[in-house]
Amino acid sequence: MLVGLAIALFHAQLADFIRAQDKVLCAAFRERGVPIPEPLPKRTAHNLFFLFGVTIALFSLARIWLTLH
Repeated sequence: MLVGLAIALFHAQLADFIRAQDKVLCAAFRERGVPIPEPLPKRTAHNLFFLFGVTIALFSLARIWLTLH
């Protein structure tokens, strides 16, 4: 559950880091002639990482609750 909360808390920093790595990777593929789609927009990446973190936290919380009952 803590991992999900940490992802949700730091979603902007994580998304920016992943987007920067994705841009470098996309540029390397394009230099070699491989057509690849553009990286996700900043706002979309932030929203996806936040939802991913919240989903992990809720899933873990449900798993703990089901284990106790």
